[in-house]
Amino acid sequence: MRSRKALSFIALAAAGALALSGCTSGGDSASSGGESGGIISVNSTEPQKGLIPADTTEVGGGKVVDALWEGLVYYDAEGATQMGVAESIETDNGTTWTVKLRDDAVFSDGTPVLAKNFVDAWNYAANVDNALGNQYFFSAIKGFSETEPVEALEGLKIIDDQTFTIEATPDFRDRLGYSAYYPLPDVAFEDMEAYGQAPIGNGLYKLASDDAWKHDVEIKLVKNDTYVGPREVSNDGIDFKMYASLDAAYTDLLANNLDVLDQIPDTSFAVFQDELGDRAINQAGALLTTLTVSMNLNNFEGEEGKLRRQALSMAVDREEIIDVIFEGTNIPARDFTSPIVDGYTEDLKGVEKLDFNPEEAKKLWAEADAIKPFEGTLEVATNSDGPHQVWIEAVANQWSNTLGVTAAPKLYPTFQAFLDDRESDVVGGPFRSGWQADYPGAYNYLQPLYYSGASSNHGFYANPAFDTLLDEAVQEADHEKSIDKLHQAQEILLEDMPSIPLWYQGTTGGFSENVDNVTFGWNSVPIFNEITKK
Repeated sequence: MRSRKALSFIALAAAGALALSGCTSGGDSASSGGESGGIISVNSTEPQKGLIPADTTEVGGGKVVDALWEGLVYYDAEGATQMGVAESIETDNGTTWTVKLRDDAVFSDGTPVLAKNFVDAWNYAANVDNALGNQYFFSAIKGFSETEPVEALEGLKIIDDQTFTIEATPDFRDRLGYSAYYPLPDVAFEDMEAYGQAPIGNGLYKLASDDAWKHDVEIKLVKNDTYVGPREVSNDGIDFKMYASLDAAYTDLLANNLDVLDQIPDTSFAVFQDELGDRAINQAGALLTTLTVSMNLNNFEGEEGKLRRQALSMAVDREEIIDVIFEGTNIPARDFTSPIVDGYTEDLKGVEKLDFNPEEAKKLWAEADAIKPFEGTLEVATNSDGPHQVWIEAVANQWSNTLGVTAAPKLYPTFQAFLDDRESDVVGGPFRSGWQADYPGAYNYLQPLYYSGASSNHGFYANPAFDTLLDEAVQEADHEKSIDKLHQAQEILLEDMPSIPLWYQGTTGGFSENVDNVTFGWNSVPIFNEITKK
């Protein structure tokens, strides 16, 4: 696994997604209070899609999916790999892995977790006809095709009920804790859409009932008594509650009507540590905030677009925004990954494009105008139900002041609506983006967002040279050479600037007086199973 580089900074609230999340509309949060027995209440967001592991690409759904399932391995609080359903994962040549499963693992309905449940789920997810959001995670397996339907991947072979083999790239084992690789029971394939509304998993928790998901209100989970894996559950369940705003969630937290809050609203950055005391969470995270501009947007195509994106980057005074809005809590970005991943460097060629340089920004914008003049308002989009509006307004003001353009926020009422328009390429201007890592590796910050056709590539960026370097990096058995390929790939991004890195976010949050043993993991998500109710 990768080494962990400590960060000595007070961190900003986690805003992101696997595509970074905001909050959606809420229910009667006061009804839970401190009287829900062993059930812990947690803020969340309405999942964008059904709860299918290989189709879940945002944080709201991801937190629930990770509670309902266990994969071959899982990542502990520090991001280290631990065995889950797998008893062993071994290789003799670095590309063919033999997986041996525990013989006691079962789904929450009592049916056994067998090798076929992994292989069938992976084949279904990898098949382009099924159009699942995490399809690209299976590109490392032999036989994968982005364009042609493949019923059974050549690189997956079932040996017996507890054993299968995987022929894949050398780095594949490091990814296996991500939710795309979770198993599915046979019943899932009878009606996948219906299954996603009331799934049966094999994890630490299960749905409290078939109608436990009340859309835009809450998702109720209870402890899964059939789970026999290596982890223990110290509470009776989780109530994921949807809020109309983080301010409302924070108010409930202060009143002990919400047990755990995993994002602090921007209005409370200056006071939350004083108000919560030793119940405040403030630690390093694996989150990066960016701004993205679609490559298909008028005035942002070709050479003109490259010049404008570079200009926009150098017209953002990151340190001023961090000092004034975020109380000096964040670190200006120096690359497209995170300081906590192996191979992080601040010395990439072209990194000066992430510096505030108003004179160079004006020069580049003028060069772009010479190709085709920019007209109209430069709208900067985000969702208004998350902690982003204030800094988006600040960015718009800086662009107006530096570049002489008219810039203004464009606000979506919910994160779900915002994400839908991003995927449909109809936002119409720069938009808030970013990434919360799926697994602790630099490749995960690059492939999903910038590889041609990747499902989270909402800027519709395509560069064959970049794609080739990523392909070579995952095929490279020498770790240092693989990291060097990823550095070269990032230097292409610094030139093309498909998104504008702004700052590395840490993890801020808090918990009520009703719970103990609250720990946030490497990926800024609370470790729910360890939380105890007083």
